[in-house]
Amino acid sequence: LDVQLTFAGSHVLRLQIEQGAVADVFASADPLQMAALQDAGRLDSDTVFARNELVVVVPSDNPAGIDRFEDLSNATRIVLGSAAVPAGRYADAVLERSEKEFAAGVQAHIVSRENNVRLVRAKVELGEADAALVYRTDAVHARGIRSVRIPPDVAVPVELPIGVLSDAPHLEAGRRFFDHVLSAPGQAVLAEHGFKTEAR
Repeated sequence: LDVQLTFAGSHVLRLQIEQGAVADVFASADPLQMAALQDAGRLDSDTVFARNELVVVVPSDNPAGIDRFEDLSNATRIVLGSAAVPAGRYADAVLERSEKEFAAGVQAHIVSRENNVRLVRAKVELGEADAALVYRTDAVHARGIRSVRIPPDVAVPVELPIGVLSDAPHLEAGRRFFDHVLSAPGQAVLAEHGFKTEAR
């Protein structure tokens, strides 16, 4: 198959599909966007194809001295995703599960909320932020940054669903790609890029 990939925030992709963009398969970090397409009759069904998690990323020289998640309150410039994108909502959920005083200290130092997770990461890469919360997969091969794990008691699981659009112009090819993503070779590719899969 000649697969053409389009990357953007989940809500942007869903809106493009609703407005007539040609698409066969939709994969998202946000189950809400999948549900919206399913409710509109645009998606036959969906299934979780991979899992992810948020991590704290800091510049390699780590000027704020953030070695543990608990050190995040030491940062003076923190960047998160906006509330309109899943990465931002997951970050908010992490803070909601954290100790109130710690969460308030972090929120007081948020200097920017970006519309996609790559822009969030770029703020750290460019030295414009002391720390940010991004998906682990966005940090695993990035240069100039390092990541800090979020403790399991406050971490929020991230599930990524995928589905074939009911009005896909290349329906059979879409189904073949869908099946490949869920196959052992497809899952192995995802694992190489830092996703958690059924095989791991």
